[in-house]
This record gives sequence, structure tokens and C-alpha cells, in this order.
Amino acid sequence: MAMLTTVPDGADRAIVRRAVARLRKRLPDLAGRLVGEILSGEGGDRPSGSREDLWEVCHTGLGHGFAAILDSGRGRADLTWAEELGRRRAEQGLPLDRLLRSYRLAGTVFWDALVETVTEDDPAHVPALVRQATRTWQAIDQQSSAAAAAYHRTEYELLRRSVERVNAVVDALLEGRGDGGLIATAVSVLGLPPSGRYAVVMLRQDEPVRLGDSAAGGMRFIWRVRADAQVAVVDLGEAGLDDLEAALRPHLHAHAGVSAVVDGLADLGTARWLAELALRTCRPGEPDIARIDRRLPEALLVSQPELAGRLHERVLGPLADLDPGTRDVLIETLAVWLECDGSAARAATRLYCHHNTVLNRLRRVENLTGRRLARPRDLVEVVLALGSRDLSGD
Repeated sequence: MAMLTTVPDGADRAIVRRAVARLRKRLPDLAGRLVGEILSGEGGDRPSGSREDLWEVCHTGLGHGFAAILDSGRGRADLTWAEELGRRRAEQGLPLDRLLRSYRLAGTVFWDALVETVTEDDPAHVPALVRQATRTWQAIDQQSSAAAAAYHRTEYELLRRSVERVNAVVDALLEGRGDGGLIATAVSVLGLPPSGRYAVVMLRQDEPVRLGDSAAGGMRFIWRVRADAQVAVVDLGEAGLDDLEAALRPHLHAHAGVSAVVDGLADLGTARWLAELALRTCRPGEPDIARIDRRLPEALLVSQPELAGRLHERVLGPLADLDPGTRDVLIETLAVWLECDGSAARAATRLYCHHNTVLNRLRRVENLTGRRLARPRDLVEVVLALGSRDLSGD
């Protein structure tokens, strides 16, 4: 630890300088005394490294402090050392309060030794030390502040590097680059098992979603904010997709896509693609959670937009020649009839018309499209074409 750096010119300064010059000869003993003070307060939780390492740090710091007093014109090596020590302690992961406590103890050891020396050699000059007390502890504060500032800068830099590394690993997994080396790195950096039950969530909203393990039924979320979406790798544990949906819903202000469950980190690229497809099936309106396994026909359409558009044109294209009002009535009737599982009576109730009116409209759709709704293959084409129309917003 470094010590007093500057004292005023004049007699008081000369007294302190003479005392420090004598103390310099006792520097190894003072370093040992400081080590003892530090360790006695740590109990069983000792600083990392050996006692010899700690002695070397104390010896160096006290030496810088003595040099700053005896040769103040050569700059503030004590502050440079304080910054170095703060950086080193942050890299070692030691608590900042332990470092600051060491500086306080160093100040006490120095001050007690200074008083002892002046009392023994120049007792008449002890009052001069009282006038220097404030200056001494101001110097200790400067050194502590320099060490703390360097500690915080280093801590922030280490955290930034850690976050960047986590993001890089998550991005690589989501991009499907799950080779053996990456999986081993992901296990180390993310703390996730290579095999397990995983899902990916993708959503487009500016507000971050904050879900901790305890708030999500034991599921673990690792979020990655991208330019166009937020993406989460979810370690499901024993939870299911129903549990995942229930955990997400209170936090959503926009649509979300949820992948199927995959069996390991190596499959997260596929899961990300499925979550993206699920998200693309969402239609304008209230926030919706789209699970890919419940949106497979729609996902098929959005994954092949050119083919979906061609299907729409071939099947429903003839309706484009109708006036908009008539076309919308026919499309609505067809959609409601499908939602009612092919029941004309239930569709009529929803549409506030007679069930024969529904049947007449459906026959007109059949005549215009050339498809028979009672024929399975034709019905599949009509359903997919209608889905393509809805997803395209046409």
C-alpha cells in the first residue's frame, strides 16, 4: 500500500521528512506489520496468494509512499501503484472493500510508526505531526480513490468482455454452428448441458423481457437482443411449452414465435429457424404467441412465399374480378365456414344469415375457383390459398 505523498513546505515538512527517512530503514518490518494487520482481520477468508506475495505488495506500496514524501518532485508513483493494484484486484475477483480496508490499515501502520519515531528521536516535535494528520489521511483517501476507480474500470471492462463472449456464443448456436468445439465452449460459458430440452423464443418488441428462473417455473432464459428482434434460448428443464407460454404471456406487448422442443445445444439453429417461422405467421392485432407446432400449415406458406403466392393466384385469383364487396362476402363466408368445421348452420349463425345463403355462397366459390369443397385435395388447396391471402395481408 502507498502512503503519504505531500506535506507543506517549512519546518513541519522537514520534521516529517527526517522521520520518514529513518522509517525507510525499517520498511521490511513495517511491511510485515501491515501483513499481520491485514490477515488478522480476514479470519479464515484470506486474500488469494501466499503470505510472501502479500508482503511484497505491502513492501512495494509503502516504498512508493515513502519515496513520494522524500522526493515529491518525481511525480505520484503512489497513485500509479494504487491504480495498478486496483486493476489487479478486480482481475483476481477480490472484493473492493477488502482493498480499501488494506489502505486504511496501511495508513494506521504508517501513522503509528511515524509517531513512534518522532516521539523517540524528537519528542518536542510531536505537535508538528498533529498538524500533518489531515494531510496524511487526505493522501490515503487519494490513493484509495485511485485504486477504487481503477477497480471499477477494470470490473466494467471484464463484465463487457464477458457479455460479449456470451453474446458471441449464443449467436453462434442460434446460427446453427453447433460443432463440438462450440458446444464445449457453450457448456463452459453459458453453464448449459449439451443435451436437454431446449426451445427458442423470438419476439419483436423494444421493451426487454426479464424472466428469472424462479419466476419461470425453473426454466432458464438467455436473452439476445438483435437488430430486428429479441431472441431467447430457453432451457426448459422439466417444463413444457404450455408452461413456457404461460411464463411469457404477462410480459409481452408484441407477437412472439416459439419453436418446437429440441434435444440439445446443437439443434438450436433449427429451433431459431422454427421460432422465426412461427413469428411470421402472426397476423396484425393483439399480441399473439405462435407455437410452430400449432402453425405448421401457415409456417409452410411463409417459408415459401413465392409458391404460396402462386397457389393463391391459381385458386382464388378468379375472385379478383368481382366487385370488392361481393368478393369480401364470399371470402368471409368461406373463412367462417372453415372455422365452424364445415357446418353451414353454425356459420349462418355467426354471419347472421340463413344456412341456405351460406350454401349458395360456397357453391359460387366452387364455381369460380373450379374446386369442390367436398373433395379433400381441392379443400386443402382452398385452405392453403386462403391462408396465404391472410398472411400476405391481401
